[in-house]
Amino acid sequence: METENTNIPEMFGSLVFNDRVMKERLSEDVYASLRKTIDENVRLDDKVAEAVAEKMKEWALENGATHFTHWFQPLTGVTAEKHDSFIEPTKNGGVMMEFSGKELIKGEPDASSFPSGGLRATFEARGYTAWDPTSYAFIKDHTLCIPTAFCSYSGEALDKKTPLLRSMQAINRQAKRVLKLFGNEVNHVNTSVGPEQEYFLIDQKLFNQRTDLVYTGRTLFGCRPPKGQEMDDHYFGVIKPRVAEFMQDLDRELWKLGILAKTEHNEVAPAQHELAPIYTTTNIAADHNQLTMEIMQKVAKRHGMVCLLHEKPFAGVNGSGKHNNWSLSTDTGVNLLSPGETPYENAQFLLFLCAVIQAVDDYQDLLRLSVATAGNDHRLGANEAPPAIISVFLGDELTGILQAIKNDVPYEGKEKVQMKLGVHALPRFFRDTTDRNRTSPFAFTGNKFEFRSLGSSNSIACANIMLNSAVAESLRQYADELEKAEDFTTALHDLIKDVIIKHERILFDGNGYGEEWVKEATEVRGLSNLKTTADAMPKLLDQKNMEMLIRHKVFNEAEIHSRCEIMLENYCKTVNIEGLTMVDMVRKDYLPAIEEYLYTLSRAVDSMKSVNQNLKCRYEISTMEKLTDLTDNILTSVEELEKSLADLKNCKDIFETSAAIRDLVLPNMSTLRSYVDAAEMLTSAKYWPYPSYGKLLFSVQ
Repeated sequence: METENTNIPEMFGSLVFNDRVMKERLSEDVYASLRKTIDENVRLDDKVAEAVAEKMKEWALENGATHFTHWFQPLTGVTAEKHDSFIEPTKNGGVMMEFSGKELIKGEPDASSFPSGGLRATFEARGYTAWDPTSYAFIKDHTLCIPTAFCSYSGEALDKKTPLLRSMQAINRQAKRVLKLFGNEVNHVNTSVGPEQEYFLIDQKLFNQRTDLVYTGRTLFGCRPPKGQEMDDHYFGVIKPRVAEFMQDLDRELWKLGILAKTEHNEVAPAQHELAPIYTTTNIAADHNQLTMEIMQKVAKRHGMVCLLHEKPFAGVNGSGKHNNWSLSTDTGVNLLSPGETPYENAQFLLFLCAVIQAVDDYQDLLRLSVATAGNDHRLGANEAPPAIISVFLGDELTGILQAIKNDVPYEGKEKVQMKLGVHALPRFFRDTTDRNRTSPFAFTGNKFEFRSLGSSNSIACANIMLNSAVAESLRQYADELEKAEDFTTALHDLIKDVIIKHERILFDGNGYGEEWVKEATEVRGLSNLKTTADAMPKLLDQKNMEMLIRHKVFNEAEIHSRCEIMLENYCKTVNIEGLTMVDMVRKDYLPAIEEYLYTLSRAVDSMKSVNQNLKCRYEISTMEKLTDLTDNILTSVEELEKSLADLKNCKDIFETSAAIRDLVLPNMSTLRSYVDAAEMLTSAKYWPYPSYGKLLFSVQ
């Protein structure tokens, strides 16, 4: 183990064509030109691309690569790649290894088979991938992977990277305008993200025995085991040997790819764990998170396990999220969300803080729909997950500062409290000025905001596109107002005060799980409560949302409509597959298994009665009566589910279909599950066709 630790700096990024490699291999002129493209968004020179391609090929071949691919992120939620070898034929019947600048900067995958939301007809097949120089190429499975954007023949973005880059460009433009008013000239303002990734690990043999897990990634049936997470003994507990080996292997694979895997621990639920990286530029963080999820699943299989990334693979226990730690910083290293020692006097920080508060309030529906999926709908609002209602948690100090500004009174800050633990040998330390709120969807945590609503399988691109764009809009409004002000200081004070008054409804430091909060949020404060994807996604087409996204050139109108359709279609297809899987399991496995057990019980009664007619056979007869009632209910419920699924074909559009999914299909699925789960409690484990929750959750030791 010590040998491995000493090699980590050498191992880190060894499969990445990163800045260090480029500086070593490229000429000074080529390197300088490429850096200018990366740092200042300057157009890439074709000659530079040719030179980079040659050196990239040499490096890739030296590291065992035989193929290259344009690695992109279509609107499927996963990554895509088409592999081409480096070989080119020679006149003497041999081959040589070639890779041109044209092959580096442009690819032509078939665009017709990816979701386009009506942007492309099936016969309009051509699409393009374009090299993203701001995200380093890397080697995976002996293939040089080149991060790229993906667009249609007519130029519309068909991926998640392109709008994310556009949103980063928008917030950079507006933040620089605001900073200039404070006398701070910077070249670039970056958004940075550190996404914490939660996941489950279960034994692969048990996974393969569960039809629902194989088809949908979550258990559609299963009653809770006698022990779940109620003892709080798994959270931060000793990592089991098999899991520890997986984590060590995973770290090595991620480090080779330059992914800053930092923190790992057991999460709340049995079999649940978390990996947290060090933050990095949002575009790179999004690429890295997609890679992390892929590699987690590959490494788990090496260890005889399956990594579940579904938001709610097991009912009744903690779901899996992805905490999006978001901040703003300049190219000079200044964190614009850092309050400093005296945040009350830090006007620049307060204005950027207000920009985020206003953005979350004005575009709470965009933030909600950015995390809306069929899986995440099961998670939000329970077991450590924030509610669907979006609100901002600031903590005592910042809340006090904003209230003082609002009321035009001096801020009387509290002195820092020194913690004394009553044991002389233990160190004393100062308590943070605010506690943490685990029920808040959007919480300030010192020098960043933690958006906690993302689901574990989500691409972080979606949430950050909306967050970047919404904050860019706040900053645009501030710059427009302050640039024409005669007295900057007075105008700044009035602006901050006005924002606090108008948007304090979004600030909430209490318990987000309480029913009283739901009532207060919706009836008193007028906040939205978009409980499902079917409720949230149509809000993308609201005029204010479309105008803002188009104004900042993050999407055009066609791209917005396409994404609304794609996300709702994904929601409908996901639930439809789950419904069909339930029908399949019930008809082929659950009902026959219960019937077989009933037959066994009836034979036992007949056999015992033949010996002694006075025997009561209470257990057998009582169980048969209950199971017979349940099988009748199961049959009725499965027929109702089948009908509601069939009726989806009669819906006139995707909005009507998603509403039917929400109002009819999902309730029918829930009813069917309740009857099957009740039958599981009465049926002998010998006859039950699938591994139980207890086996699944406690299988990895």
